[in-house]
Amino acid sequence: MEDTRKKKKIKAETGFIVAVLLIIVAVIEGTTYRKIIPANQPKVVVILPGDINDQSWNKGNYEGILANQNKDKKIDLEYQSNVEEKDFEAVIRRYAEDNYNLIILAGSQFEEVVSSVSGDYPKVDFCILNGRSASGKNTFSVYPKEEEASHLAGIIGGNLTKTGAFGIIAGYPNEAMETLLDQYEKDVRQLAADRKLPNATVLRAYANSWEDEELGKEIANQMIGKGADVLFIYANKVGNGCIEAAKENGVKVIGFSENQNDLAPGTVAASIKFDFGKIYSWILDHYMDGKLNGNEVYGVGIEEEIFIPIFTDEVPKEVQQTVENNMK
Repeated sequence: MEDTRKKKKIKAETGFIVAVLLIIVAVIEGTTYRKIIPANQPKVVVILPGDINDQSWNKGNYEGILANQNKDKKIDLEYQSNVEEKDFEAVIRRYAEDNYNLIILAGSQFEEVVSSVSGDYPKVDFCILNGRSASGKNTFSVYPKEEEASHLAGIIGGNLTKTGAFGIIAGYPNEAMETLLDQYEKDVRQLAADRKLPNATVLRAYANSWEDEELGKEIANQMIGKGADVLFIYANKVGNGCIEAAKENGVKVIGFSENQNDLAPGTVAASIKFDFGKIYSWILDHYMDGKLNGNEVYGVGIEEEIFIPIFTDEVPKEVQQTVENNMK
């Protein structure tokens, strides 16, 4: 009788262990990396959230698309710009239902909607450009290592300031934005200390907009009024207003993402431009070569030569050389 009870107990425990193992296997299978297999002559579309003439993120992406549209005849590459957040889902679903093979979403703001939509279209692949997550067997993210670029910007800003007061103006707060801005702030504070500038101050503000130029000007003027003599801006069209304020007050600006030097010569001292041609080439080449997996996040940066510092005469030669040395 005792042996029978022991056998039943062992059998029950064994059954429980098997059930747990099955659950674990099911969970693992649910997150398995899937090799992204390109179609022959794939149809690819890039969805841009803003204006291609914003002199920042969207303009850079647009230039990158153009650089790759006629690269070869193996890919049909299109784009749609000025897609507002309220229309994200409808636009994505339209392209997915029109049998596009790869949909590239240009911005981390697409992460949530892609996560909710991608499962409905298992034969369509989704790429989030500048995403930090990838949720789905048919979804991957590629991001520029922007903190590497903001480190270069920090070297410039920390050497240009005379007051030791820095202004940082950005579009929206998110993990990626805060990471790159934290890097810039760390660098300018260190350089201010190295140069023995007393009372180094870093002012940071988020416009919670990519479009409001007047708000950008207002924020910049407030920072300038508090002594900031170098502004670091990553805010798309908002940045145009910031640059206008800087120009009116004799303050220097460091451009980011796109070459903004010509917007205000003598005011924009340098820009850290992203080579979106190389970014899109990296994505499309790896996609066509079957080197990408679902549920994966890929970073590209200095090693892939996607950041280009563009200086004006406002930046001393020795500072330019220091920046170049940090890219090796």
